[in-house]
Amino acid sequence: MPEINQDEFALPYFREIGFVRKKCPSCGSNYWAAPSQATCGEVPCSPYSFIGNPPTKRRYTLAEMRIQFMDYFAERGHSRVKPYPIVARWRNDVYLVGASIYDFQPYVTEGTMPPPANPLVISQPCIRFTDIEQVGAAGRHMSIFEMGGAHAFNYPNKEIYWKDDTVRYHHKLLSDVMGVPSESITYKEHFWSGGGNAGPDLEGIVSGLEISTLVFMQYKVQGDELIGLPIRTVDTGYGMERWAWLSQGSPSGFHAVYGPLLTQVLGLAKVDLDESSLSYLTRAAGIYGASSRSSRDAYVEATALETGRDKEAFRSVVQTLEAAFAITDHTKSISFLLAEGVVPSNVGEGYLTRLIIRRAARLARQLGILPELPGIIEGQIKLWGGEFHLLREMRGEILEGLRIEVEKYEETISKGSEAVLRLSKELSSQGIRKIPTDQLVLLYDSQGLAPEIVKESAEKVGVEVDVPENFLTLVAERHSKPTTSLEASSSEPEWEAKLKDLPPTRASYYEDAYQTRFQAKIVAKVAENAVVLDQTCFYPEGGGQPADHGELRSDDRKLKVTNVQKFGNIIVHFLDQPIDQEIDLVEGEIDWQRRVNLMRHHTGTHALIGAARRVLGEHVWQAGAQKEVESSRLDITHYREISAKEKERIERLVNQVILHDLPVQVTWMAREKAEAKYGYRLYQGGAVPGSKIRVVRI
Repeated sequence: MPEINQDEFALPYFREIGFVRKKCPSCGSNYWAAPSQATCGEVPCSPYSFIGNPPTKRRYTLAEMRIQFMDYFAERGHSRVKPYPIVARWRNDVYLVGASIYDFQPYVTEGTMPPPANPLVISQPCIRFTDIEQVGAAGRHMSIFEMGGAHAFNYPNKEIYWKDDTVRYHHKLLSDVMGVPSESITYKEHFWSGGGNAGPDLEGIVSGLEISTLVFMQYKVQGDELIGLPIRTVDTGYGMERWAWLSQGSPSGFHAVYGPLLTQVLGLAKVDLDESSLSYLTRAAGIYGASSRSSRDAYVEATALETGRDKEAFRSVVQTLEAAFAITDHTKSISFLLAEGVVPSNVGEGYLTRLIIRRAARLARQLGILPELPGIIEGQIKLWGGEFHLLREMRGEILEGLRIEVEKYEETISKGSEAVLRLSKELSSQGIRKIPTDQLVLLYDSQGLAPEIVKESAEKVGVEVDVPENFLTLVAERHSKPTTSLEASSSEPEWEAKLKDLPPTRASYYEDAYQTRFQAKIVAKVAENAVVLDQTCFYPEGGGQPADHGELRSDDRKLKVTNVQKFGNIIVHFLDQPIDQEIDLVEGEIDWQRRVNLMRHHTGTHALIGAARRVLGEHVWQAGAQKEVESSRLDITHYREISAKEKERIERLVNQVILHDLPVQVTWMAREKAEAKYGYRLYQGGAVPGSKIRVVRI
């Protein structure tokens, strides 16, 4: 973490309210607080003091807290923005939204497009798989949460507001609106990085609980370097669940968020724990942490000692409690993911969805409540569907997706033990008495076998399994991001470096899709058989469509174009033979029969995905496509094999589109306007760079 200068947060507002910079004697962190505040104020340096004794004037439910937060910033000039989807289909570097600023990266934060408003306020549902094993532990770790984001984008020629006003807004919401004593609030210095950007930040803390992160984003992260950005972004993350918990002073964050639904799950799990013991457990967990088995053992033992309980019996109660917490959390994540059309699979967001469904199913199986999962999901839809209407609209598909994935999980368990036994015997014959971690990951990725199931089967034949404490976090991290463009480009030809200073190629194929000939000037010969032209009507490979073929001619010389690739805004034509150095002007002609066949197949693909969605459900998304001259292939997301009747209905719908000879309308739209009008179905084929989007309607 870069060192933060002592003047970074020497703000006029801190002087105004009498806050000073101090160093915490416990953790060594620098923080800003009233002179009487002896530590940074966060656990474990200071214990939770709000449980049973909330510092606010009134209690807020999560819904009330969201309204209060949105109203507060709207009254101070921030425009309300509706939450974005959780699945970040507009981005090619992450699968899921992990913070409200993800909605605006990279296009807004790097200046490609304007923000939807400036300043703005949003309450964004987020999902993180970081430390997923800790979800349910310590009463506060959750995989799904709402991040209240108050964002301002400061341009070189237009300042909105920066550090001083950001802290002022935060402090006054706590002190003036919610009644938290100013001397109870601390601001801990830190440095934040996420989604490709970074900057110094202050963590807002009250009564031991971190409730906010105020980030002053001013860098782009490139490898190990921090590159200054022209746009300085106020990126505040108010943890809505934690603010609600602070105001209620309930025994755990789960009680504050889920209320009667949590009571239902605890009843199903037969959790028998009084409120006093639970409150002490949460306070102890704040002190000892939940990052390891030893720390979790420590807070369990401390609570057992304090409450006069048998240690082992109490440990069993806590394990059941934390499993019930995790199931409550996970079923909300599952509901939101399935509502957005994610189909559990072994890739991308589908992998992460499968991971969390199977963890919820495994925990429910351990508690003997696996058949109750659909009912808990119904409870989540009822609890959150009023604010997030998609949950109610997709109720049937959510429940169907869950049912099919749980069935697959049960089948995996019954069949998987045989595979584990075979592997264990093979290792044993080689004198290996322990299954290594990489084999555990392979068994999980290829067959969906949780390490606990592997351990149970392997130990029957004397082979040990040492399950890493953070196993699911490790596999989630491996699958949390697509391969970045930087990683993907590492194997591209060295001559690509020559393109960086060339002007963009005019793509005349977008201006007139029926143009077959053109005149062009050679801008650069980037290899002996590869050229860049100032303009072209050769369509480059992309979106599953192969490149155009054809000819480049100069005087009596004819060169066949065998491949066309686009790198950023530059189009490279690959030829069947070297091109003479003295040639500067060429006439190009595409193979029209090849082009028109590919165009028809491309349009047919759009018609097919639309028909599949109407027949199979809104969860259907394009998962891949390849158009060829003679035939094409479309991959879609769906939970089961498509029946003959469904295929017939899809075929009939597509043929109706063809027979009606519907017009194909093409328009270029500003990205923000296209997203507002058509939503994120625009990104069926993946994320599209640039400030403008080519929208095709049939």
